[in-house]
Amino acid sequence: MTLQSAVDLIHIEQLELPALIGVPESERAVPQRLTANLTLAPHRDFRSLEDCLENAVDYSRVCEAVLDLCRARSPHLLETLAEEIAGMLLRDFPLRFVELELRKYILPDTEYVAVRIQRQG
Repeated sequence: MTLQSAVDLIHIEQLELPALIGVPESERAVPQRLTANLTLAPHRDFRSLEDCLENAVDYSRVCEAVLDLCRARSPHLLETLAEEIAGMLLRDFPLRFVELELRKYILPDTEYVAVRIQRQG
């Protein structure tokens, strides 16, 4: 079996995101711990990067941008924040698509609640 077209991916696991989020004001009073798992498909194939950061998606900058967005925004819904993160990444970085899982650790008797989205640029 031959591969028709290769897909190169960058994966960021468990990015810690303090965020003011939630519906009741008591939940929004202090930053909550969220985590994000991001899978990013760059426009450029890894073989064409020539070992040069300027040709690559700088995943350190990706993490900083996601953190900055979470610090600047305070939506009510986890779904809204996930949509805003995906949109910003597709707008500000050379990406073909983004897959994002955003976890919130708020409900008793659960490890976490998560939303998962995939968006294409």
